[in-house]
Order: sequence, then C-alpha cells, then structure tokens
Amino acid sequence: MPIASMPAGNSPVVVIGGGPAGMTAALFALRAGVEVLLLEKNEKLGKKLYITGKGRCNVTNATTGENFLQNVPRNPRFLFSALHFLDSGGLRMLLHDLGCPTVVERGQRVFPTSQKASDVTKALIHGLAGAEIRLNTAVQGLEMAEDRCTGVLLTDGQRVQAGAVIVATGGLSYAVTGSTGDGYRFAVQSGHRLTARHPSLVPIETEDLWARPLQGLTLKNVCLDAFRGKKRLFSEQGELLFTHFGISGPLVLSLSSSLAGLDVQPVQAFIDLKPAVPAPELDKRLSDELSRNGRRQLKSLLPGYLPGKLAEVFPEACPVNFQKTCSQVTAAERTQVIATMKALPIRLKAFRSFNEAVITRGGVDLRDVNPGTMASRLSRGLYFAGEVLDVDGLTGGFNLQIAFSTGALAGHSAANYRSRSV
Repeated sequence: MPIASMPAGNSPVVVIGGGPAGMTAALFALRAGVEVLLLEKNEKLGKKLYITGKGRCNVTNATTGENFLQNVPRNPRFLFSALHFLDSGGLRMLLHDLGCPTVVERGQRVFPTSQKASDVTKALIHGLAGAEIRLNTAVQGLEMAEDRCTGVLLTDGQRVQAGAVIVATGGLSYAVTGSTGDGYRFAVQSGHRLTARHPSLVPIETEDLWARPLQGLTLKNVCLDAFRGKKRLFSEQGELLFTHFGISGPLVLSLSSSLAGLDVQPVQAFIDLKPAVPAPELDKRLSDELSRNGRRQLKSLLPGYLPGKLAEVFPEACPVNFQKTCSQVTAAERTQVIATMKALPIRLKAFRSFNEAVITRGGVDLRDVNPGTMASRLSRGLYFAGEVLDVDGLTGGFNLQIAFSTGALAGHSAANYRSRSV
C-alpha cells in the first residue's frame, strides 16, 4: 500500500533529532500513549547537552512569568502555551522524577545536583524506555501527501511511515554536534517560510591591537554599552573576557544577541571599568594621588585602578602622555584618563562563526506554526520544536528551557493528532 494512503494512526510519532527538544518531544509523546520512533544522526543522544554550561548543563532558569520572557529577545509571546505546558518548575520536577535532581545557583540558574551534563541526558534516556531509538540515522527529507506529512525518507533510501513528524533538528550553531540546518531544509521542502539565520550568543572580533596582550584577562563587574549613532542598543553589567581575536564572556554573548543580524562595525562599544564609582569621585581620587606623587610617572598610578595586564596597555587606548610626571598632568589630561576608564572604547569588527555561537537567531517563520500546539499551519501531522524555530533567549538556561518546553508541547500535540487519526 502506498505510504500516502495509509492511515496516520497505524504509524508511530517520528521525532527527527535527539537533542533536548527531540528527546523531550519523544518523552511526552510516549507518555501520551502512542508509539514513538526517535531518529538521531549522531552516535548518541544529547550530544549538544554534554557541552552546555561548560559540561554542567544549565538546564533552565528558576525565574518565571514575565521575568522569563524578558530574557527572550526574539518572539517571546510565542512561548506562552509552551511555558504554560512545561515551565521551569515542571521541568525540574520531571528531571527529579527521572533520577536527576537539580539545584538553583547564582542568577537563578538551574543545574543538575551532580554538576554533570551527562546525568541530564541519562535521565531523559531513562524516560524514553519503550520508545524505539535509532542512532546513526540521518533523514534526507519529509514524505508529503498533499497537505499532510506522512513520513520521512532516510539517507539510505529507506522510507519510514509516520502518524506525525516532529522536526527538532536544532539550528546551525556547533555543527560538530550535528546542528547543520537540516530542519530548515525540511521546512522549506514542506512550504514553510524561513527568517534570516544569524549566529547569536557568540564572541565578537575587535579591531584594537592594544587589547591583544590581554588574552585570557577576565573583567568582572564592568558595564558594557553599545550605541549606533545616538541610539543606545545595549547596556549591561557583568563579566567580560578578552581573547586572542577580541572579546567574549557573558556580557559579550548578551551583546551579540542584541546586535544579531546587524553589521557591528558602525556600532560604538564602550567598557565602564569602574561602574560602581561615579566619575567625580574617581576624579577626586586621581587628583589627590597626583598631588601626593608629583615626581612619579602617571603610568605608575594605573595599577591602583586597573588589573595589571590592563594597566600596562591602558596608555595605548587613552590619548594622554603617561610618561609625564604626576606634577605635569593637566586638569584636561586628568579628565581624559577618567573618561577613558569610564568609557574604554572597543572597536567591533565582526561576529565569530556559527561554530562558536551558542544558538541560532532566526529559523522557521513562526507565522507558519501554531503556538498552542507547535503544529505546522501548512501541513497536517507536522510539528516543530527547539532551536529550529525563530525564537531564542539569553544565556542563563533560557534556551534549554525553550527547547524542553516546545519539545514537550510538540510531543503531546503530535500524540493527540496521531491518536485522533486512528
């Protein structure tokens, strides 16, 4: 019998992708009482989970409601139903029931109590007992019959009939984990629109040669600001890391989310090295030190204000002669030193590649997806979940929660569709 003519109810819910969204989709479809087939092209499930949170896996963030959505810069309202179906509290209970208790740490970030990302994957795999899992199995495309998705075509030529199909293939970030954009191809094949894809939560290359010796230096409790013309695009306080190519760290990843899709070169970025100290207070302190140390060179005072490595290169970023003795420093030069400490200019060059991006900005156009079910509005029996969708959050566990929540809702909805088709 041709695939297209067979009733959907006689076939399993097929989930493409064994990452957090795919495993959760399979789990919730299984719990809804239907047969489930999970297809993963890697040699193991949860490959990307193993590297999240520096191997500790920041599974979610314990904040809820509007606070959660404020950390979702791209299409947050789309997530209302998914987060209602499985919020951070529900996810923590689920993991606990599967043998992976969690703990809340600084910034409401939630990690497995064991501090091992592998335990999250093990817990989800434990919950998938009863589902059929095929590893090292890549999907070539979707099988369509008019306006319905009827199955998938594997790269080895085999056709797999499906009662429903969930695409949870991830985006383009960290291609080594298998995120190579397959889901976008499946979406286009089935008539769905895509929004432009860009690397997000990604380090940024800079132009400043003076900063190259700072490789490995972390600045804590600094403020990073970015402007395009007079418009402020970003302003946050936190941690920043200098690298061999430019800047990284939590502040920079958040900045990249605000700038995703833009040309960063016209953007003016500044680091306030002393955000807790007002400029007048810094100026008075420096003025007093200049008076007390008239014979010393101005550069000798910098280690009292800045980390050693930064104090060494700071004169290259500040248009003042630091060879002068303190008694020779003018009021205008003193003001310039303070102004540079409060707004150290960083010339942005370009985003790093998708291979270094935590997530992908853009994806399946949400106008083509029902937010209440994660179902395609164009093809019956087809669902999307996780990073393949055009929705993303900031660092801190928000993106994994998005994956878990959309996956859970997609799995539950696909199971209901499959059951109604019997």
